[in-house]
Amino acid sequence: MSLIAAGAVWPQTAPPPSLGIQTPAQQAAPEPPALPQGEPSPSSSLPARQEAPGLFNEMGKLFEKSLSIFPPLKSPQETIEDFNAQTKDASDSLTRLAKPSSMVTGRMGCPVAGNGAPDCKAGADKLCQAKGFREGKSLDTDAAEKCSAKVYLPGYKRGPGDCRTENYVTRALCQ
Repeated sequence: MSLIAAGAVWPQTAPPPSLGIQTPAQQAAPEPPALPQGEPSPSSSLPARQEAPGLFNEMGKLFEKSLSIFPPLKSPQETIEDFNAQTKDASDSLTRLAKPSSMVTGRMGCPVAGNGAPDCKAGADKLCQAKGFREGKSLDTDAAEKCSAKVYLPGYKRGPGDCRTENYVTRALCQ
C-alpha cells in the first residue's frame, strides 16, 4: 500500500509537466532588439526584481510608499545645527528690536482721558521724564479713593459725587 501512495506527486506551486503542449506563459518570449554597443542595456542598469504575490509583498509595497511621504530624518548633528541657526536668528532679531531701557519706581497720577478712563500711558511718560528718560510704559498701577472732608463727619450720608477714584503709576519701564 505504501508503494501506491508514493506515486508521482507534484508541488502545488509548479505546474504539472505538460505532454508536449505549451501554454502561452511557457512559450519563448521574443528577444528584445539589439542595442548598439555604446549603450548599456536597460536590464543591466536596474536589477530585476521578482514579484512574489502575497500578503507580505503587498505590505512591503505599502511601507515603501508610506516612507516616501515623510521627509527624511536628520541626524542629531544636523538637528542641533538647525536649532542653533534658528536661535541665533531669533536673538539677532530681538537685539535689533530692543532699546536700552530701565525700570523706575515712583508715584505719578494718571490723568483722566476724554472717555473718563485713566490714561496711565501719560502718567508713565511723566514718571519717566521726571527720572531723566524720554517716555515710558506702565508696569504697575495703584488706585486710591479720594473723598471730601464732609464724608468723614458723623451722621453725614455719603452722596454719589463725594468721592472719586484716582489712579497712579508706581512702576514704569522707561526708554
